[in-house]
Formats: sequence, C-alpha cells, structure tokens
Amino acid sequence: MERYICENVFVPLRSGPSHKSEMLSQILFGERYTVIDKSGNWIKIETIFDNYTGWIDINHMQQSPDENVSNAYVLNRSLLCFKNDRTKLVLEAGCEIFNPDFEEKLFILGKTIYTTSDEFSHKFISANDSIADTAMKFINSPYIWGGRIPSGIDCSGLTQLVYKIHGIAIPRDSSKQAEIGEAINFIDESKPGDLVFFDNEYGKIIHVGMIFARGLVIHSSGRVRIDPIDHQGIFKQETGSYSHHLRTIKRII
Repeated sequence: MERYICENVFVPLRSGPSHKSEMLSQILFGERYTVIDKSGNWIKIETIFDNYTGWIDINHMQQSPDENVSNAYVLNRSLLCFKNDRTKLVLEAGCEIFNPDFEEKLFILGKTIYTTSDEFSHKFISANDSIADTAMKFINSPYIWGGRIPSGIDCSGLTQLVYKIHGIAIPRDSSKQAEIGEAINFIDESKPGDLVFFDNEYGKIIHVGMIFARGLVIHSSGRVRIDPIDHQGIFKQETGSYSHHLRTIKRII
C-alpha cells in the first residue's frame, strides 16, 4: 500500500468522499498515512499515528512518499517557515518536522527544504513543560468538531494533542480514550494530566477533559476553558449548573 507524509498544515478527514460529509478528524503536517481506497477525486486513508480512517480530497494531497525518513519531532508551538519557492507556511502545535537544523534555521521533508524564523530552536520540540502547562497553551481555542489544531479543536483532539506533544500516543475519540489507562476511583485522588470522561443519559461517553489542578478541569466546550469539577461533573459558573456528568477518571502517565 502507498504511504505518504502530509505536507499541508492540516487536511480534513471526512466520513465520505464528499465535502458535504462530516469532518471526523484532521491529519496534520508531518503525519504519515496509508492510502486504502479511492473513489473519483477522493482517497480513503488510514493515519499511522492513531489508526484513524477517513476520506480526503485529492486536491489537498500535498505530500511526500514515506521512504524511511528520519524520526519526526512534534512541535509544541506554532512555527513560521518558508518553502523552496519562498511561500509562507505557519505550522501549528502538534505538527511534525524532520531533520531540524537549529543553526541553519531549517528542516527538510522529502525534496523540500523549509527555512524557518530566526527564533527556531530546540525549545520548539521539547516537552519540558508540565502537561497542564502544555494544555494551557490551547486556552480559548475555539471548539470545532473534528478539529486537532489550536485554531479549532474538539474535546478529544485537545487531550490527544497535549499527550502527543509529550510523546504519548492515545486514541482519537473520547470513547476509545476511556478504554486505556488506570482507573482512578475518586476525583480527590486525581492529579494534573488525568483524563476525565463524561456520559449522557444513556451511559455513552460523549466528552473528555483533563485535570488541570485540584478541583479544576481544562476541556474544549465552545472553546478551550477551565471549569470547576467535583464528583458530580463539570460545574459551569455562568449558568450555575452542571454541564457534564462525570463517568470515570483515567491516569495515562
């Protein structure tokens, strides 16, 4: 099967071969994928990072063949760079780069040399911040269903991306994320970085957030925000009521 590396900032992954189909997720710059089907002007792909499948428009296919390139490094912040033709590209946190040269201020992917801004350094790919501090970088990012970038992100996209920056791969959807990790029995035993899951009246997992500090959760709901949390769930101060019902807590690291 054909394997490629995405060279678009992001590409929408849709449920079917049409722009009218729901955006399920996104594949980010530097992420690898396999082509598994084709239909007209669309291809169906499976991502290597999280084994997610979806359809992308062939017109979005800016890519390089995955030919045993070197290890990727995950950006923890946005990076201004320029392609060979000097056109500008702004990569987002969560994108992956290859062969970084911090002295020459460049990285290489396939046949393209990407030159960067002067501040490019190892700090762009380090994970020295706490997981809570990394999550805080996304504060006020707007909620977009299927989004995985700071300019538009959903609840499970937020938790997945924060863990990705820290070198840990977790599933894409909240229901799948709830299946991993160690169960924590009480909210008082949780610590920053623990994932908290919420269900609906039918017991289905519909939302995920991350413990930010004792009694606080950071999550994407309308926007990335911090709200109080207790054994019942998330308390929304604007409305004076609970917005999400707590189902379970999981420790990933």
